[in-house]
Amino acid sequence: MKLHLKIKRFNPEKDKAPWWGEYDVDVEPTDRVLDAIHYVKYYQDGTLNLRRSCAHGVCGSDAMRINGKNALACKLLVQDLGTDHITIEPLLGMRVIKDLVVDMEPFFDHYRSIMPFLVNDEPLPANGRERLQTQEQVDRISEGTKCILCAACTGSCPAFWANGKYVGPSAIVQAHRFIFDTRDRASAQRLGILNERMGVWRCRTAFNCTNVCPKDIPITRQIAEVKNAILSGVIA
Repeated sequence: MKLHLKIKRFNPEKDKAPWWGEYDVDVEPTDRVLDAIHYVKYYQDGTLNLRRSCAHGVCGSDAMRINGKNALACKLLVQDLGTDHITIEPLLGMRVIKDLVVDMEPFFDHYRSIMPFLVNDEPLPANGRERLQTQEQVDRISEGTKCILCAACTGSCPAFWANGKYVGPSAIVQAHRFIFDTRDRASAQRLGILNERMGVWRCRTAFNCTNVCPKDIPITRQIAEVKNAILSGVIA
């Protein structure tokens, strides 16, 4: 099938403002949007810049705005868009380095701020190797462990668009994973970090984050659970 791509371009070294590049490519309906972008990059305009790595929905590096909705270009099939005209833009709310490549460092600063690692200095249990959990305890945190840090959720958040200092939904999901981990001993500290002006309370429950998550994490629900944990002072 013939596909018309409209890609937002910007090279800060020579462009005063973003502009739209338009390209026609031949694809199969079962091709991914990433395949179409690659065709442009390899055969039509080698100056086009994008970020991607595994191309299999694992690394999360090719998150972008496709027909007005954030998605991983490597997971989205052309046929699932229901149109032969596709508009592609970089994630919103983040500084554009070039074309579809955005500056992810502020995003990862927020990620690091919530202490995304297990904290437990207690002596090892009797088995001397690991701190065991019940299946119920594992299930409590398993959804959040699916996060691949693609930033699709944060880049779709109106609160983040308004103020990039907001920690963002992805960082809160990462915090949730440890806050409710029975092995961790820094839950109160993380809740204190999120109980700030630019923490969890800046969320306005727009559900954009949940709707675009490529791993189907119930982000809005997890944010609500963190809010409830702060209000109740009880870690369940």
